[in-house]
Amino acid sequence: MSADAERHLTTPELEAGLDHVRGAPADVGRVELVLRRPAEGEREILEAAELTPEDGVVGDRWSLGRRHRPPNLETQLTLMSARAAELVSAGPRQRWALAGDQLYVDLDLSEANLPTGTRLAVGTAVVELTPPPHTGCKKFVQRFGLDAMRFVNSPEGRSLRLRGANARVVERGIVRPGDEIRKLG
Repeated sequence: MSADAERHLTTPELEAGLDHVRGAPADVGRVELVLRRPAEGEREILEAAELTPEDGVVGDRWSLGRRHRPPNLETQLTLMSARAAELVSAGPRQRWALAGDQLYVDLDLSEANLPTGTRLAVGTAVVELTPPPHTGCKKFVQRFGLDAMRFVNSPEGRSLRLRGANARVVERGIVRPGDEIRKLG
């Protein structure tokens, strides 16, 4: 069965899972899944990833830039709530990778808990949340459904960062599934 043929949840089903997403730990959580995107549409689930200020996730296509523009440091790395990924994917953990984020974490990513500029220790690396919002798009609709895109892009979805949060790497390090992620200072 293709990824696009998977069942898409309705808005009431998505809303029913919101309390579980809101229940994520506020200060110290866990990395659940790590991946890189070596080329458009490709995903590699990793046992470990090297994060650097120059490349983001080493081997990820972010460093190639987009449409003849240099890479944007403000969107170097994306973190998505593992609980939100589990909810919108409506399937096994491998479907989370379709969202295209590099780190899936069990941590409250909401703007109230982690305002722009917050630094997080993740594995042995340090990342900093950046201002650009991360939103659902046409590809997100194809993979998870129109209701899911509307859900993550709603005012509440944006404030909870259900689609994820953009970040940049400020201290190089290694991150693995199972590693701790924690708020700094």
